[in-house]
Amino acid sequence: MIWALIIIAGFILDRLTKIWAFDSLSHEPVTVIDNFFYLRYLENKGAAFSILQGKTVFLVIMTSLVSLAILFIIIRFKDKFMRTALCLIFSGAAGNLYDRATKGSVTDFIEFHFGSYVFPIFNAADIFVVIGTILLAIYILFFYKEEKPAEAPSKDPE
Repeated sequence: MIWALIIIAGFILDRLTKIWAFDSLSHEPVTVIDNFFYLRYLENKGAAFSILQGKTVFLVIMTSLVSLAILFIIIRFKDKFMRTALCLIFSGAAGNLYDRATKGSVTDFIEFHFGSYVFPIFNAADIFVVIGTILLAIYILFFYKEEKPAEAPSKDPE
């Protein structure tokens, strides 16, 4: 079950990076590339782009429901490309769900600046969700073939 290994590896990698961020960045941010790339510890009580701030219970419930649906699809469908995409999305969702359920916020720490624009700070789980979503879009747009229902035999009056 390679798909289970993808989920477990993604979840563990996310947890390890968040533990490292707390230990290493919670007192002082690190400049990786000045005016472009920083590592800065942040506790996000919302969702992507800091929307739904303080709606932790709602986010936990919705993420749990969506994750169960994704897990059902992973188990039901056999296409390896789609399974890989969904496993990445699931592992990222599980990583952020764990944070929300255990401490009420998600640890973010990767920050990019583009001129005067500061992209919202994110984490490894977010990267897995985005990569998985891009792969899923590629699958749907270029590889997915909808099964056509079998045609009923025609009834020719003789």
